[in-house]
Amino acid sequence: MNQNPVNGTSNADLRKAYKRQSQGRDIWRRFCKNKMAVAALIVLSIIVLAACTADLFWDYEQDACALNISEKLQKPSREHILGTDELGRDILCRLVYGARVSLEVGIGAATFALVIGAILGSIGGYYGGRVDSIIMRVTDVLLAIPGLLLGIAIVSAFKPTVFYMALAFGISYVSKFTRIIRSAILSIRDQEYVEAARAIGAKDHVIILRHILLNCMAPILVQYALCIGTRILSVSTLSFIGLGIQAPTPDWGSMLAGARAYIRGNTYLVMGPGLALLLTISSFNIIGDGIRDALDPRLKK
Repeated sequence: MNQNPVNGTSNADLRKAYKRQSQGRDIWRRFCKNKMAVAALIVLSIIVLAACTADLFWDYEQDACALNISEKLQKPSREHILGTDELGRDILCRLVYGARVSLEVGIGAATFALVIGAILGSIGGYYGGRVDSIIMRVTDVLLAIPGLLLGIAIVSAFKPTVFYMALAFGISYVSKFTRIIRSAILSIRDQEYVEAARAIGAKDHVIILRHILLNCMAPILVQYALCIGTRILSVSTLSFIGLGIQAPTPDWGSMLAGARAYIRGNTYLVMGPGLALLLTISSFNIIGDGIRDALDPRLKK
């Protein structure tokens, strides 16, 4: 095997590394051609950055949770950019801290559903037979239960914390990931390169991870992005009806619920959390579409 005289790396390894870098640059180039997806990525990056750096600008206990009745229902001003709520708390501060809760639940639920769904879908799609039938019947049962109802049941049985809400909404989405990954594997498992991998003695888990899942990432990543958006909406829905994250923890749904009584004379109370939900969920959906277009080889230009 030829060796690179500089660091001893084989030329074959260098070619593989260069090919991976070229593919990555090509995918990023196609993604950047979608202006809406790039704009959504910028908006989402700002939201995530604000949520991660909130402690640098506010004190959680003093600004997000502390009551100050003397300053309640103040209009947007230089001191309070988005105004104050019915209890005198700064709305912008609560929006930023509420983003943490929404993102933690959304990403946690989507990641849990993806991991479990990938395991079940890979086993069922690759091996088939009785194992596949059992897995599909389990997913049919989960599909028959509305996700929001399952979330309410699990949260009611335990506590409406970020962990249990992410777990509840993750379980409700496992069946969708399982079916998507299973169908993708069924369309790929009999391809020539998979047969070649079996012929040279590659183990099943290596074939699934390196040769099958990597070639069906487009629908998986799109569904992952959509799942985060829908789970954020679900946790806000539960909080809106009083079954989600409990006070004094800031949450976009509970902020909207608290603003209902004042919506006629103080519209700004619902504008902040409403726009935050709209921008966040729309950004995830648009980014998912952009990823699909970037990874689809039929759309190469």
